[in-house]
This record gives sequence, structure tokens and C-alpha cells, in this order.
Amino acid sequence: MCAYRALPEVARFQSWESYGLADAAELIAGQERTPSDATGSWLQLGLTLAESGELVGDCGIHFPPGDDRQVELGITLSPGHQGRGLAAEAVECVLRYAFDSLGKHRVWAVVDSENDAAACLFRRLGFRQEAHFVEHVWFKGRWGSELMFALLRREWAERSAARRT
Repeated sequence: MCAYRALPEVARFQSWESYGLADAAELIAGQERTPSDATGSWLQLGLTLAESGELVGDCGIHFPPGDDRQVELGITLSPGHQGRGLAAEAVECVLRYAFDSLGKHRVWAVVDSENDAAACLFRRLGFRQEAHFVEHVWFKGRWGSELMFALLRREWAERSAARRT
């Protein structure tokens, strides 16, 4: 986890500047203490390669306070494993969990407007771009812009049914 999270090209779009063993240990310990659907919490899921078990990324599910019908997604993938469909596969698994197991109504994601790969990923998975917040957040020493994407359970079900036919 530290190997990919510490890379400048990964940290660029994340809340951290650097990422070390202590950060990873704190994240893992926090996961062990938090129920998976606790209001206000993040559930962090490791993305591993089936053939080797190598950890190549992680996907976070945020359970925001105020509306238990929605969750927020975030994804981090090692640059060496990008462009192979792994992020799409991981997010689709998380969508199945959010909609089919947890019964959520809406899944949303906020991405830096300069993170073209993440924006393309969510569009490819059928998310709608709901907003473009221009220079609204002070992030890493400068004003940043963000894109908000969302997908409703109904849209997920329609998309899933269309793929089966």
C-alpha cells in the first residue's frame, strides 16, 4: 500500500502529501475498529490481483452522515496497474455491494477536474456528471476544481439488465 500511495503521481489527487508505514498501520487499525456501514466512516477495500494476491490499489466507501441511502466512492490504483480494466472491475464489485447488498439508492464520487483517468472511469461505468465545481476548494496550495459523478440504483439495474441480454 505504501509503495503506490507514496508515489507523487498518486498522492497528487489524494488528501495526503506522503504515505508511510505508520499511515498504513493507522488506516488498517481504524478499519478493524469500525463497523462496515457506520455513519461517517470509510470502509477501505484492498484491490488484489487474483493470480498473485499482490495488493495493487484500494477502493474506499464513505458512509456520509445525514443520509443512509447514499455512499461516496474513492479509488486509488498503482500506476503500474492502470489501463488494464482493474479499476472498472473493482468499482463494479463495489457498486454490486452498495446497491445489491446494502440497498443504497445513490452512489457518488468526487474527482479532481485534472484527474482525467478517474473522470473517464466513472463515465465509462455509467455515472452521470452532476456538477463541475470551479476553483472552489483550496487544495495543496492552490485553488482546485472538482467534478461530481453519481449513479442511481435504478440506473445500475437497467445497465446490468442490458448487459445480460
